[in-house]
Amino acid sequence: MARAVRRGTEDPRESRGRRVERHIRRLFIGAVILVVLAIIAAGVGFAYLRTSPAWGAIGLFEDGRRAESFRSMHELFPSRAVAAEGDVWSFGREERALPSSYVFEGEGRSLAAFLHDSETTGLLVVRGGVIVHESYGPGYDDRSLVTSFSVAKSFVSALVGIAIERGYVRSVDDAISEYVPALRGGAYDGVSIHDVLTMSSGVAFDEDYGSVRSDVMALPVRVYLYRQSVQTVLAGLGRERAPGIVHEYVSSDAIALGLLISHATGRSVSSFLEETVWRPAGMEAAAAWSTDLHGNELAHGFLGATLRDYARFGRLYADGGRRDGDQVIPAEWVRASTTPAAPHLRPGEGRLESARFGYGYQWWLPPEPEGDFVAMGIWGQFVYVHPAADVVIVKTSTDPMFETRFAESVAVFRAVVDDLASGDQAQAAGGRP
Repeated sequence: MARAVRRGTEDPRESRGRRVERHIRRLFIGAVILVVLAIIAAGVGFAYLRTSPAWGAIGLFEDGRRAESFRSMHELFPSRAVAAEGDVWSFGREERALPSSYVFEGEGRSLAAFLHDSETTGLLVVRGGVIVHESYGPGYDDRSLVTSFSVAKSFVSALVGIAIERGYVRSVDDAISEYVPALRGGAYDGVSIHDVLTMSSGVAFDEDYGSVRSDVMALPVRVYLYRQSVQTVLAGLGRERAPGIVHEYVSSDAIALGLLISHATGRSVSSFLEETVWRPAGMEAAAAWSTDLHGNELAHGFLGATLRDYARFGRLYADGGRRDGDQVIPAEWVRASTTPAAPHLRPGEGRLESARFGYGYQWWLPPEPEGDFVAMGIWGQFVYVHPAADVVIVKTSTDPMFETRFAESVAVFRAVVDDLASGDQAQAAGGRP
């Protein structure tokens, strides 16, 4: 006799099958929901990234994009304007041909080939306040705000000197942490301003431009994607060695100097630059300085200006900090900034390719010195100053081989200086200029 099945109950075998089916269906629905949520999250994340300053850092240094990026950095990232108002410090103009060749490491080389290979976007040569050469690459002209990268460090140095002269900072012998509370208790605690100026802080900061994991390359991601302030970045650094012993080029030192300027003066770095240098020096165009999302200038770089205004800054240093007799940057500061203050700061004592160079207060001092000095930035940005010849040369570039061309670039600049001098001699002797 068949077993009676009560109403409301199911066959056990059929019940297990349905339970498995329901379980699979639920897993499938759950998986679909997770996929949909992931797609939505990815879309939201992409939308946020696309509209955030971090997007500007993606592909910034790619071939074919550098030239555009380097003249629009102030648009890609948050920035603060540096206004140009007042009487412009004018240039004369007397175009002269550049030398066709130069000598480097005992070998004669083509200047045209060097300018091409180093992807030059602008070249300006000024002697005695007179432009003798001015040329630009595609997309660039005399109005382009070209990023300076580490050339900005020399501007920061000038601002520190002015802050000391005006009494905002007592001395380079003071600890930088006395003025910047965020640096207390960290690697910069007790480090003198002098040791920070000369890149001798001993702070551990990875300056490897070839590694996306290095401190310098991760910095834009930290400040723009993770929204960290530069104070937070510096506070997390460690100490590699005692300060004042070894010159180790680290961009964190320049960032710390930027914080020194803003805390000591109560002004942003940009507004202090505008008040003390940009207007007194008669700059022609407004500049722009990129900031983190908290309004702190990225003082190690990211100042954008025209080549002519970079040349005006060089003119100040060529004439001991003066503009037509008016002292803009303290003369003693100019001297101290361009003189090695210790044996480890002399040419040949550094630890980079640029070890051939000595170092002052955020200025490079070439080997076999002629009294010349140079501000240098990655990808081939230069403000070269030769006071004895009264020559300033500005070069902007997108050079992928920049780390191997620092010394060669100075050889080129010196060849231009020598050619100008020989041209004068020929002209004086009755020959053609």
